[in-house]
Amino acid sequence: MNKYDFTTLYFDVEENTNVSTDFEPAISIDHVDRISENIKTLQRALGITNMLPMAAGTQVKRYQTTVTVNANQVPEGEVIGLSKVERQPLDPLVLTLQKYRRLTTAEAIQKVGRALALEDSDNKLEAEIRKDVRDKFFALINAAAGSAAGGANLQAAAAQLWGSMSVYFEDKDVTPVYFVHPLDVATYLGNATITTQNAFGFDYIENFLGLGNAFVTPRVTRGSLFGTVTENLNGVYVPQSGDVADAFDLTYDETGIVGMTHSRADDRASIQTLIMMGVLFYPEDASGVFKSVIGG
Repeated sequence: MNKYDFTTLYFDVEENTNVSTDFEPAISIDHVDRISENIKTLQRALGITNMLPMAAGTQVKRYQTTVTVNANQVPEGEVIGLSKVERQPLDPLVLTLQKYRRLTTAEAIQKVGRALALEDSDNKLEAEIRKDVRDKFFALINAAAGSAAGGANLQAAAAQLWGSMSVYFEDKDVTPVYFVHPLDVATYLGNATITTQNAFGFDYIENFLGLGNAFVTPRVTRGSLFGTVTENLNGVYVPQSGDVADAFDLTYDETGIVGMTHSRADDRASIQTLIMMGVLFYPEDASGVFKSVIGG
């Protein structure tokens, strides 16, 4: 046996051996498409016209506007006091690469089959991804810097928000969007039939009370209604294409919003699912996010 034959015998892949590319690429494609489409649906529901690709570690700049009005009136011919508008930078947000990993054990595969076991594992990862995106977004919404008058009920509070946003963004053609607790919606509408849609784990109602889209979520404080305009909302993401995809053999769609792969973890007798993405939705002007108290 010559040297070539020896290395071929011991180092070539044996015929019919399963390799990483056999691990249900269709499952990766299906989940990548589903996650990406959900993100794009949320983007459309929030009214964000374009998701911007940025490198991991990019600092996303935000600001808060403070208006100081000098209302002192002076006699004819005297110097009029200045009013001041300050646009103050806030601590920047950092766009990070989020990595999620889960193992599907040999026992789970043996019990229900590889496809179903992987589907269950991947669904759990998807749920974690949705939770992470929601938590970050609503932390920014709940920190509303703008304040609107309260209203006796949900509709009155929404009207006050609409008015405050119309004044604040008076020079722009804007589209309001609201965030409300589901129990506040139930209290106001009672037995009325509500038609909701879902985007990336967010339930929303189109043209709520004739004032704009409303996201119904327990992640805002009950008894408070929050609102901003779609023109104040932005979305950025870390592309999962190029060198990252090549290095980790990621499956991704044409946007590159999310990357996913499956591989063997022989030391644990499992198949490993890896999902990588970095998505951030945020209001650029914190002062353009308003809060109204229901019953206040």
